[in-house]
Amino acid sequence: MDSNSLFIEPDELARQKKYSGLVHTILASRYEGSPKAFVHTYGCQGNVSDSERIKGQLREMGYTFVSSPEEADLVLFNTCAVREHAEDRVFGNVGALKPIKEKKRDLIIVLCGCMMQQPHIAERIKKSYPYVNLVFGTFAIHKLPEMLYTVLSRGKRVFETQSENGSIAEGLPTERDRGAKAWLPIMYGCNNFCSYCVVPYVRGRERSRRPEDILNEAKELIASGAKDITLLGQNVNSYGKNPDCGMNFAALLRAVNDLPGDFIIRFMTSHPKDCTYELLDTMAECEKVAKHLHLPVQSGSNRVLSEMNRKYTREQYLDLIRYAKEKMPELSITSDIIVGFPGETYEELQETISLIREVEYTSLFTFIYSRREGTKAASMPDPVPYAEKSKWFKELCDAQEEIAAKRTAAMVGKTYRVLVEPNEKDGVLTGRTQGNIVIEFPGSDELIGQFADVTVTQAKTWILYGALRRSEE
Repeated sequence: MDSNSLFIEPDELARQKKYSGLVHTILASRYEGSPKAFVHTYGCQGNVSDSERIKGQLREMGYTFVSSPEEADLVLFNTCAVREHAEDRVFGNVGALKPIKEKKRDLIIVLCGCMMQQPHIAERIKKSYPYVNLVFGTFAIHKLPEMLYTVLSRGKRVFETQSENGSIAEGLPTERDRGAKAWLPIMYGCNNFCSYCVVPYVRGRERSRRPEDILNEAKELIASGAKDITLLGQNVNSYGKNPDCGMNFAALLRAVNDLPGDFIIRFMTSHPKDCTYELLDTMAECEKVAKHLHLPVQSGSNRVLSEMNRKYTREQYLDLIRYAKEKMPELSITSDIIVGFPGETYEELQETISLIREVEYTSLFTFIYSRREGTKAASMPDPVPYAEKSKWFKELCDAQEEIAAKRTAAMVGKTYRVLVEPNEKDGVLTGRTQGNIVIEFPGSDELIGQFADVTVTQAKTWILYGALRRSEE
């Protein structure tokens, strides 16, 4: 793919803008007041960011948003394909829409995202869920106005799930929650083809946004009040490999850090094979970059890592961790781990447990292996029964709980600068440290969206309790 083909042409975006106007006209003729849309997102922050652009287009076409399918004239599920459990939830929730559709015949049901990019899933929807009106994959978000126009004007079902390397549509309208946290995509796709992972098949090859587009969007976010900005990509460490990009991820991080304003920069996800000393030095030197590194290891066994096609060894991973801790002694490190990969033995699980004890992670995202159709691992022998894997999973989680409890206990008495967020409990607020650990503390709602200094007074395994530090202290 050449550099120019990475980006949707302005003429195509203008064409979609015209369709947006046509949809707006149709909706205005059919509804008294604004039609209502319910949008639900499954999966990662990348999907959340995609949904912001989907909602922006829906808003431009005349929709307002509601909090339940029963209230809606259009229901849209943005789906995730990473694990079987997420897919099962989608099918269950789509099935629950059938009686709503029977009562409200004009209801438009839309399914999109990673799950829909898989041919066998799209075919199942087509055959088994005839009341679904529109299905599209990850490469067609910018075509939503045209697809919705076809559904509304012709009454036809639309399936737009062609596979392609993917492209970038700049300038789409965006509907964000007006909070202090914001997602900022910097790249899309993945080139790694880990043997268990479906992402390269549903998200396409790696492609990076132009630095100037990212920086302009960051400036807009800061101006709108964002104070916690997360740079997103399937592998942010690979940013900048387009021929005309002109900078790598470390340089982009410095450029965002240099923007004026009081805000925190986070990023995810990083791949260990592309994590460099340069990036770790940049994290250490940039005052706005959170001292939190999410670096998925997946396994502590070199044999399993090789079978996973991860392209690094346990020793190389631990070398990065040692260097990062030397540069940032207070660094919070989190990770992903898969338990029960096909062919993994109990002894190899112990290698993973020994690794987590050596690293002393703040927290882990742990999963029992989920078979994904079309991946290399799906055809590997997998002799260990699920019940046994569940026991392994508990053993690993118990080990991590011990580590986390020790870490949070050591935080009692220390003061942390946190971005204040709302809490469901009356009179209680939530703050998140740079290391992504939650602190609950009493306070008034006027602090929400502001930074505050909070002293930790009590620790539990996964959460801290504290009190606001007064300015005179």
